[in-house]
Amino acid sequence: LARACFAPRTRLTRYPRTPAAAGARVGSAAAVRAPPPRPPEPPGPSDPRKVAMISLSSSFASIAGAALSPRRGIPRPVARRASSSARRGTARVVRVSNSAVFIKGGVVVTHDEEKFADVLCVDGRIAAVGADLDNIPSDARVIDADGLLVMPGGIDPHTHMELPFMGTVASEDFFTGTSAAAAGGTTSIIDFVIPAPRQNLLEAYHTWRGWAEKSACDYSFHVAVTWWDETVSEDMGTLTREHGVNSFKHFMAYKNAIMCDDETLVNSFARCNELGAIPTVHAENGELVFRLQKEMYERGYVGPEGHPLSRPPEVEGEAANSAIRIAEVLGVPLYLVHTSCEDALEAVRRARSEGQRVFAEVLAQHLVIDDSVYRNPDWSFAAHHVMSPPFRSKRHQGLLWKGLQSGLIHTTATDHCCFCTPQKAMGKDDFRKIPNGTGGVEDRMSVLWSEGVETGMLTPSEFVAVTSTNAAKIFNIFPRKGSVSVGADADLVLWDPRGKRTISAKTHHQKIDFNVYEGMEVTGIPAYTLSQGDVVWENGELKTTRGKGRYIDRPCYPTYWKNQQRRNEVATPEKVVRAAYTGPVA
Repeated sequence: LARACFAPRTRLTRYPRTPAAAGARVGSAAAVRAPPPRPPEPPGPSDPRKVAMISLSSSFASIAGAALSPRRGIPRPVARRASSSARRGTARVVRVSNSAVFIKGGVVVTHDEEKFADVLCVDGRIAAVGADLDNIPSDARVIDADGLLVMPGGIDPHTHMELPFMGTVASEDFFTGTSAAAAGGTTSIIDFVIPAPRQNLLEAYHTWRGWAEKSACDYSFHVAVTWWDETVSEDMGTLTREHGVNSFKHFMAYKNAIMCDDETLVNSFARCNELGAIPTVHAENGELVFRLQKEMYERGYVGPEGHPLSRPPEVEGEAANSAIRIAEVLGVPLYLVHTSCEDALEAVRRARSEGQRVFAEVLAQHLVIDDSVYRNPDWSFAAHHVMSPPFRSKRHQGLLWKGLQSGLIHTTATDHCCFCTPQKAMGKDDFRKIPNGTGGVEDRMSVLWSEGVETGMLTPSEFVAVTSTNAAKIFNIFPRKGSVSVGADADLVLWDPRGKRTISAKTHHQKIDFNVYEGMEVTGIPAYTLSQGDVVWENGELKTTRGKGRYIDRPCYPTYWKNQQRRNEVATPEKVVRAAYTGPVA
């Protein structure tokens, strides 16, 4: 496997700061007070059991299109050590010594307002927000935010760190992945526990928790339901009650591996209804994909160009509509991951126009990269773009942007799942064996600012909503996350709206030897990123600490569930009261 290395430190372009606009500042200074106490964090996983991941043969993996793979015995990409002046991650650990950080003179941007305000962070939480704050602790570190925007740290609700998949393991681990996220302004991720078929959900959950203990920033988990019996139902209850899980993932694709049939889908959705959890869905018709993969390969489309041909927009649209209708009948909200095409978007539009509680996610990659990448004569280049759903035509891109602008799409993510070139080469003779996945956790926010805000498609507040706040609300961690408010976690990004950088695998912090945005110049970059009040990214220098990230509980019954419950009550038909039949019976 390739050695995915950390490259020399990115240099940020600095621009003149705007004059201080003290006269335009609004509001009064808020009283500085210690943040309210928080319940103790749940302990890390104590279950020492090891999970034996399912081992599938190469031929089976090619038929299934994807398969979970064993972690043992597979060589992992090794990070090369850079020179002492350019080392990142473990080689350069710098911690903020102050327990307080005072951010002065910036413009606070939230999902619903922009205002000049100072922000005081104490012991990892926001203690005060207001104009010209006083009573600042004498030992507080002061950050001059003149010319910068102070925003909630990004939340990426869809990542796959060190995922066992299709005969290999994703090259990005939880420390390097969350560190790269911090370099891009993202301070929290929601990753996925994906049990092997017939594997106990709790066993898989504890395994993933163990892998994630090295995270540099906060994290949480969706848990996938890949099979069904009563033990799965019981585990779902335990996960919601004792482990802060409020969302369950369902793959409608990947036949013969982790695909949910209708029975599993219906049972799991119904159980989510009982628990106040939200089901999430990877919407592609697995039967159609399976058939089309075989057909394309037999017709000679063996390279990466066969991948999008086997997963056309209609395949996604059919599955999205099916999942939405099942959720409607069972009375549960629904979250669609990586919505990539008009067909799926139309299903969401119809459902929401009928009052159904459906949320849609789009990947930053799908907004700016089109399907021409699969026709590139360089096999490696084309293979690095193999992900599911695949990249679509520019027409679909335009409709996705409109969906994001109009509020039809609620969140942006990356589906960050890295495989280096030698791993992709497992499918050099058969596109069905190319591990599906691309990187992007470091670049999401800059790409969205550059292509969204700078082009006038999104306002700064809408940018905050789709990169942070909406995910926090949907998955019930708002206002602890996704807000700049007293008592919230001090997860913040100080954004330089004029800063520029050119994205490249040579300079990124992601543990992969390729970048799908290679050569793209973006406007809008993080100058500082704060996680739990610690400065973890500062003007091009990464300062993360291994194991500093915390697991974040996400309680069931977010606010929109009250609306769902009321809708279910109103839709309950009245029983017909009639006299008992007393006549003859044949």
